[in-house]
Amino acid sequence: MKTSYVRLSIAATLLMGIYSCKKGEVSSSDLEAYATTDSVATISDSVSSVATMKVEDKQFVKTANVNMEVKDVYDATISMEKSVQELGGFVTHSNLHTNIISEETFNTSGEEAMLVKKYQTENTMQVRVPTQKLGELLILINNKKLFLNSRMINAEDVTADIKYAELEGKRIKKTSENISQLKTNKDKVNMSNENMSEENQQQLANMDVTDHLKYSTVDIYIKEPKLRIAEIAVSNSQSIDNKYKFNFVYDIKNAFVEGFYLIQKILVGLVTIWPIVIIAGLTFYFYRKNKSNKKSLSISKD
Repeated sequence: MKTSYVRLSIAATLLMGIYSCKKGEVSSSDLEAYATTDSVATISDSVSSVATMKVEDKQFVKTANVNMEVKDVYDATISMEKSVQELGGFVTHSNLHTNIISEETFNTSGEEAMLVKKYQTENTMQVRVPTQKLGELLILINNKKLFLNSRMINAEDVTADIKYAELEGKRIKKTSENISQLKTNKDKVNMSNENMSEENQQQLANMDVTDHLKYSTVDIYIKEPKLRIAEIAVSNSQSIDNKYKFNFVYDIKNAFVEGFYLIQKILVGLVTIWPIVIIAGLTFYFYRKNKSNKKSLSISKD
């Protein structure tokens, strides 16, 4: 047991050691905390063993997905968020919304009415909780259910990934030492920049693995099993519409004014087209005159 502890601790220290002099580094103790336990924790009957599984020489990134129905989505949401905070976790996403199935207004008097809405509330959440508290959180979530639609718990073995990261760290460090021995020129600068970029990416990957080892991600979907009904007192809009729908005196006065404006528009339109009116008048005049001359000529011939 002690030998295993020393071996795994050294491996974790090597993985992070090359970054120990940099700001924002990943501490080796972060990985050691998850690499030194070979016992299996006590499992509650209401939680899968996957949630609390610990195996010697193995490290797991654990996630869970829960889909269930609850009595009251809002109350369950508040309770779950509070439980997550008490366990040292945090909420990364919470989308609580109401689906309106139908709504209808019923008039109860000349001035009042009742708006009846049928709706269903649901929430999609994502929370992160310390990995060692995952089983406890799932128990608290399970206590809120009316009906469990599905629950998925996943433990991804990342032991090989961590070992590979350790080897990559050694390779990058060796490459850096080799580059430092080269004669300074343009190629050396480019190689140094590329190696430093690769080193930064490796550090970022190590930080991401450490974060997922430390905190488990849980996706939660909850909804209410039946429709809810909301009764909201509102004004009788129909009576208001009828009250102001028609005003005889006002409409007569408005029609008179609009008729006066219409006459003005017609006169203005006639003035605008005065050239056309004059041309049409002259054309008609000469046409009548020509027709009259033809008629007189025809009579004189007879």
